Amino acid sequence: MKLITLLTDFGLQDGYPGIMKGVIWGIAPDVQIADLTHSIPPQNILEGALALGRAAPYFPPGTIHLAVVDPGVGTRRLAIAAQIGDCFFVGPDNGLCTALLEQFAGGMQAVQLDRPRFWLPEVSSSFHGRDIFAPAAAHLANGVPLSELGSPLAEVVRLTIPQPQPLDRQDRPGWKGQVIHIDAFGNLATNFTRQYVPEGHILCLRIAGQEVCGLARTFGEGRPGDLVAILDSSGQVSLCEVNGSAARRLQVASGEPVELYWKD
Repeated sequence: MKLITLLTDFGLQDGYPGIMKGVIWGIAPDVQIADLTHSIPPQNILEGALALGRAAPYFPPGTIHLAVVDPGVGTRRLAIAAQIGDCFFVGPDNGLCTALLEQFAGGMQAVQLDRPRFWLPEVSSSFHGRDIFAPAAAHLANGVPLSELGSPLAEVVRLTIPQPQPLDRQDRPGWKGQVIHIDAFGNLATNFTRQYVPEGHILCLRIAGQEVCGLARTFGEGRPGDLVAILDSSGQVSLCEVNGSAARRLQVASGEPVELYWKD
């Protein structure tokens, strides 16, 4: 099976993801294309990297992940393709593949996409998703070896993904972290994972002046309007409003500081 996923910050209004699909099918008509999301906040490379990292493990070996969140389009940033573990990445060299690199074992082989015969004949300075990345992904799906698409690269750009830090308070053992993702329901996913959930203690979160204690198993354990903390489907501690939006209620955005601590 030939499979390409698409992740962008293009939205759906202007048809840009559809144009990329047209380019891919013009080169590789038998390929299947899965839309991961086109709703990454504009120019938010970190959110794109995290979204790709959440989704990629659920796709079969050999999947080509085509990701375009590219505020540096047309500049000297490199265009790359890489094999990372048992999957492939095609996109700008700006850190979008960071979460893939952290998740997949098996090393990395990367190339700079610097061979125009694998691009569209005319390349704009503002739409490399159409003119360089989509053709490269399609040729890769057609069986063109990665090494033929460009010159070898020893390293690629990596983002620093925010990690929890010890809470610097003598009276309160715990961690300080932040919101790293807000989903369509307004649930606030933090960078606290299962390993930060204390055993034998009551977990508490403090965000935007609100304290929520206890860890629910499901959304339905609270009453409508309650704020509850859960371990979400990605294994992250998330703060949610039952039948509502925690983001709207608390008026917070990605990057909002969160404290995690515990009580006996």
